[in-house]
Amino acid sequence: MASEPTSAATEDPAEHEAPDPGTVRKAVAASSIGNCIEWFDFGVFSAGVMTTIVGTVFFPPGDEGSAVLRSFALIAAAFVARPFGGMFFGPLGDKIGRKSVLAITIILMSGSTFLIGVLPGYDTIGIAAPLLLLAVRLVQGFSTGGEYGGAATVIAEYAPTKRRGFFGSFLEFGTLSGYILGAGLVLGVDLVLSDEALHSWGWRIPFLIALPLGLVGLYIRTKLEDTPEFQKIEQAGEVARSPLKETLVHNWKMILNLIGIVILLNVANYTLLTFMPSYLATNLHISSTTASLITIGVELAMLAVIVPLGGLSDRVGRKPLLLTAAVGFIVVSYPAISLMQTEKTWAILAGFALMGGLLVLMLAVIGSTFPAMFPTQVRYGAFAIGYNISTSLFGGTAALVIEKLIKTTGTNYIPAYYLMIAGAIAIVPILLLPETARVPISKCGKSRKPTPVPA
Repeated sequence: MASEPTSAATEDPAEHEAPDPGTVRKAVAASSIGNCIEWFDFGVFSAGVMTTIVGTVFFPPGDEGSAVLRSFALIAAAFVARPFGGMFFGPLGDKIGRKSVLAITIILMSGSTFLIGVLPGYDTIGIAAPLLLLAVRLVQGFSTGGEYGGAATVIAEYAPTKRRGFFGSFLEFGTLSGYILGAGLVLGVDLVLSDEALHSWGWRIPFLIALPLGLVGLYIRTKLEDTPEFQKIEQAGEVARSPLKETLVHNWKMILNLIGIVILLNVANYTLLTFMPSYLATNLHISSTTASLITIGVELAMLAVIVPLGGLSDRVGRKPLLLTAAVGFIVVSYPAISLMQTEKTWAILAGFALMGGLLVLMLAVIGSTFPAMFPTQVRYGAFAIGYNISTSLFGGTAALVIEKLIKTTGTNYIPAYYLMIAGAIAIVPILLLPETARVPISKCGKSRKPTPVPA
């Protein structure tokens, strides 16, 4: 449980003032739509039928298994650029403001996804096709490296202290919405078009949708002022002169803590949302349509509970939900994957739902937990750097590594082992994490113990 205050808070009442509800809602929408676009890309790219098509269209002829591995390799390649994007855009957001940087990242993200839909294939331009696709994926990864930390920071710095968990959960509401939209579009195109039409031109349609989504997001973001917290330090002349240096010199311990928690978050996230559709179709021999329906169904259920869980964290704290998820993945992953091995639809759905229930416990609170680990002057950069290093090493590679290990070992239980190891690693940094529920964001991330706002 979140610790109760032992005495009345002594901060200036202005510390607890928040923008009007309409402005907060606008800030939440502006931030969430970027995450929606990022995961729309993953929803499209990782849909069972799409992984095979992309691996076939842009590469020399090969078997279906090779095509799937090529697609996963392209997903992983984008993550190589993410830490560099975090190191570039994060400190820049701490220096010039959150709003300007997020306007750049949303256009780069949506534009990169759009370009995939217009690139010529291997049959047209030969080896240049996979090279161009790789270049586009690297730009996408670079821009995404600056997106997530900034979006989370904006919500955390706009939200009222006592409802930061509630509003922060909308960041991952955007994640799930984007994934469902992307996977749903692929499923719809797959059902409507013939196999020949889908492989020749229909697969491009979902990628093209990303650009108008990005333009809508850009419009919303340009109508928003910078966060009250950034304006406060800007007016006081407290903006860090060298945010990157200050981040790495004074906040490296908390960055390592963040990396440890994000290992579990991203192994779970990318295993369930990116790898599982292909796993069900390729390894468990479920039809791509059934695999997509199971994945989308579980994600819709997660979407329904994520905001209430975020609100719950405002009352009980963030750490209880994070610890439950970490322990749960250690205990539940093997039984869940065992259920899936029966290849019965109800058992696959049950196994997927068990793991989805644990994942949503984390997704509900990370938008309010991670920004509160760092002080305002370096919040964007410290979050972006730590998050993207961990994501690059353990999230983006999850699908590729798991698929390769399955082929090497011949066992379909590799996803369970991977999740169990990640859960064990995350327990220690979660225990070391300071509880920041009901602590004003301006007081978070500082060396002294913060005082919670009275309930």
